[in-house]
Amino acid sequence: MHLARSLAAVLAASALALSGCAGDDLSSSGSGSGSDDSSSSGSSDKGSLTIAGQNFPEATLVASMYEQLLEDAGYTVETKLVDSRDAYMPTFPGDVDVVPEYVGGIVNFLNTQANGDKAEPFEAGDGQQLADDGKQLLDDAGITLLDISPATDTNAFFVTQDYSDSEGVTKLSDLEGTSVVLAAAPDCEGRLDCEGGLSDDYGIDVTKVLELGYASDQTYQSVISGESQLGETSTTDGTLESQGLVVLEDNKEIQPAQNLVPAISSDFLAEHPDVADVLNPLMAALTTENLTEMNGEMAVDRAKPEDVAKEFLTSQGLL
Repeated sequence: MHLARSLAAVLAASALALSGCAGDDLSSSGSGSGSDDSSSSGSSDKGSLTIAGQNFPEATLVASMYEQLLEDAGYTVETKLVDSRDAYMPTFPGDVDVVPEYVGGIVNFLNTQANGDKAEPFEAGDGQQLADDGKQLLDDAGITLLDISPATDTNAFFVTQDYSDSEGVTKLSDLEGTSVVLAAAPDCEGRLDCEGGLSDDYGIDVTKVLELGYASDQTYQSVISGESQLGETSTTDGTLESQGLVVLEDNKEIQPAQNLVPAISSDFLAEHPDVADVLNPLMAALTTENLTEMNGEMAVDRAKPEDVAKEFLTSQGLL
């Protein structure tokens, strides 16, 4: 679960997705076909809900799936995408009702909120075990996780192939005691699965974090140009080799399980239990393989997330 995969070109289109970011402010993001009333199944109006999520291609894709399914079920949906988890969590639960999440991401975010930045992380490599370990934190926050998908995607860190060859660096522990500039997501600094773990667990001297985005073109170019030595991406990023980049092995396994999962306001779910019936079949249909294939369609073919989402939902009989 912690090994880098080369299944598909996942996040090369991040610059496109991030161009719509609104910093730390929630911003509306129309998802096209999901908001077309003519595509509705004719379900009665069940009221309004708000989806929030992170604004990189994979998360945009899954948010569009949620939106299309929930609108088809009769909900009026507003989708707001931002650049990091820090931006939407203060409004969830509350103004936000539904979030496409990753198990390790949501559990450890709540863990550091409750217990501080230096809290011992939840590290289970099994998604369900990780959710069970974090159940009290989730309950205290008023958040319920629906069914956990077998599809999973974890953070990874890369260097140039030239740097790897010249310095003999193939795994993160090879950088122990080395000073590096890190190009990464805006919320990376201090995070146990990002700068915090690189510094504390691996003993890497991260002198600066450049907030250039998660697997964004700016992050790739920063490492390629030598502005930074280390960049943050995804284990399913298949675009690296073509750019002369290589993922370093997370041999100390600081990345927890990151299975996809819907996170729902517990109060909202109590009032609208049918949301589980709408989203759980999607979780069962998603796999790491078909997720990375869809990510590749966006990265390589420049397909729109809402179009890829609709095609998948239709092919699976979910729409």
